[in-house]
Amino acid sequence: MGFRHNNVLHANHFRKDWQRRVRTWFDQPGRKLRRRTARKTKAATLGIRPLTLLRPAVRAQTVRYNRKVREGRGFTLAELKEAGIGRKEARGVGIVVDHRRRNLSEEGKKVNVERLTAYKTRLIVFPRKAGKPKKGDSSAEDLKAETTRAAIALPEIYPAEGPRKITDEEREFKAFRTLRVARANQRHEGARKARAAKEEEAAKKK
Repeated sequence: MGFRHNNVLHANHFRKDWQRRVRTWFDQPGRKLRRRTARKTKAATLGIRPLTLLRPAVRAQTVRYNRKVREGRGFTLAELKEAGIGRKEARGVGIVVDHRRRNLSEEGKKVNVERLTAYKTRLIVFPRKAGKPKKGDSSAEDLKAETTRAAIALPEIYPAEGPRKITDEEREFKAFRTLRVARANQRHEGARKARAAKEEEAAKKK
């Protein structure tokens, strides 16, 4: 390599100790064993309780992934109400509650209500004191039934609708306009009721 003209002299570092900075994963087998031991310890501590908490079935985010069904953070208050489970009671029997989530479709809500109902039928609540069962505890016959730790599987993906011709009614339907009118009606509902009541009072006075 030659040098010419009035340029900076090269200072190439070819003797860096790169092997000292290489990341290795030699602890992978040990980590695997530790995780397995931790799972066994957790299972022994839980006794006959399920290993995981019950979570709702939700759609993955964005158009790219929304055909997938996965476990969500927690059940909505509306889903719990329809299944006949209180929010405090749910947390005590291994059901996760998410007060921020909202139901955006009847189909999704129905799937999760069915999921809660299936869990409720399989649920066996043992009393803290065998001689003094409280409200919500399972009956003596239910306590004798076999227990399982198997989680309730996620529902299968909804079958896609086959191709079909668009009807004349669907062509004429204006979705955007219908939504705007529905939102406007909802927004002005209170004011319209108040105006109608005022007009009724005025008519009575006449």
